[in-house]
Amino acid sequence: MSDKSQEKRIEELQILEQNLQNILLQKQAFQIELRETQAALKELEKSGDEVFKIIGQLMIKTDKKNMKEELTNKEKIIDMRIKSFEKQERMLSEKLEELQREVLK
Repeated sequence: MSDKSQEKRIEELQILEQNLQNILLQKQAFQIELRETQAALKELEKSGDEVFKIIGQLMIKTDKKNMKEELTNKEKIIDMRIKSFEKQERMLSEKLEELQREVLK
């Protein structure tokens, strides 16, 4: 393998590592949001019929059923996003491992 070709592969490795790091950070942010949403759903179950939702700087009384539906939908969407990030993570990791093997040859 020529020096230029080797340099190009090393650059590709660095880019892949950065992309993987970005995906991991985004996935982590969504995992935190998922835990918060799940915690909110648990608290909602414990609460009485009167619930409030914070929108910006306002706290607005809302229907418990609607709030539960909204949080459940949010949970599903976040879960799908996390799965998407996990798929991207697997693909990039495989690519990265393959490229590392090539560079080390």
